[in-house]
Amino acid sequence: MKAFYDDRQRVHDPKMFMANGTRLPNPEQPARIDVLRAGAEAAGCGFDPVTDHGTGPIAALHTAEYLVFLETIHSRWRRIENASDEVIPNIHPDRRTASYPRSAVGQAGFHQADTSCPISAGTWEASYWSAQTALSALDAVLAGDSAAYALCRPPGHHAFSDLAGGFCFLNNSGIVAEAALKLGRRPAILDVDVHHGNGTQGIFYHRRDVLTVSIHADPVRFYPFFWGHAHERGAGEGLGYNLNLPLPRGTDDAGYLTALDSALDRVRAFGTDLLVVALGLDAHENDPFQGFKVTTPGFARIAERIAAAGIPAVIMQEGGYLQPDLGDNLTSFLTGYRHGCR
Repeated sequence: MKAFYDDRQRVHDPKMFMANGTRLPNPEQPARIDVLRAGAEAAGCGFDPVTDHGTGPIAALHTAEYLVFLETIHSRWRRIENASDEVIPNIHPDRRTASYPRSAVGQAGFHQADTSCPISAGTWEASYWSAQTALSALDAVLAGDSAAYALCRPPGHHAFSDLAGGFCFLNNSGIVAEAALKLGRRPAILDVDVHHGNGTQGIFYHRRDVLTVSIHADPVRFYPFFWGHAHERGAGEGLGYNLNLPLPRGTDDAGYLTALDSALDRVRAFGTDLLVVALGLDAHENDPFQGFKVTTPGFARIAERIAAAGIPAVIMQEGGYLQPDLGDNLTSFLTGYRHGCR
């Protein structure tokens, strides 16, 4: 399987995030790259260079206003007296229809959903090349590969069209789906991260041209809390084109695979000819977020089942944080995927 990565993704190096009112070290660290790359190479992946597709495919999904914010906010923020090194919002509007301020502080609140998406000097550059990495993997699949892996970092599935959140700034899965759609494909997004892909859902919620499916820990007591519930099926023309499969905390391999069967049934019914897999390895039993109890061999079984659907797939990295089994989990998934294609 071809794999893609660009080293400019390292320049986003967040130092902290806030959880439960406490400043903590940010788990979305550049060191994830080395572990994940080693895991992909252990599965037999060779890494190809990333192609720069420009801003167009990104701007097809994200608002120009938001992209200007991401590109300029850190330098503007640092001009504020006594400002922190990273952009972290301290005020939010109570609705998306609120007026748009000129203030850097106000815009941070408007465009950052929470305190787990600090923006540093390298955030825009790393996010840009993360998206280009995803688009390069799409190129490989459109050229005839059955699957390709994109080592995307920072991740993307919590990013809305004009809103960062949960370590995410640009929605790589959505960017790939939108690009594929414009090329005449019928994409579906299957999100297997332990957290609900709320940004992905939000972007496509009123649309019927992209199917969105997410398997995740029940958000009633788990991030992102406000999205990802089973009754959220889409709205307007998008009604019935969003499927959430929230599972209890501690779900194991067997429970996960049962939900995956339901997810794949919906994907097949949509008639997709291109599958975008938002791969989170944070469903593992030893991941710091402790949502599920999926084992390392379980990731191979998950991948085998996805591959057996026989749909060309762009596999892009979402969550999965530093712990001893992280690289092995990716090796297991990618190896399992290869076996499932036979």
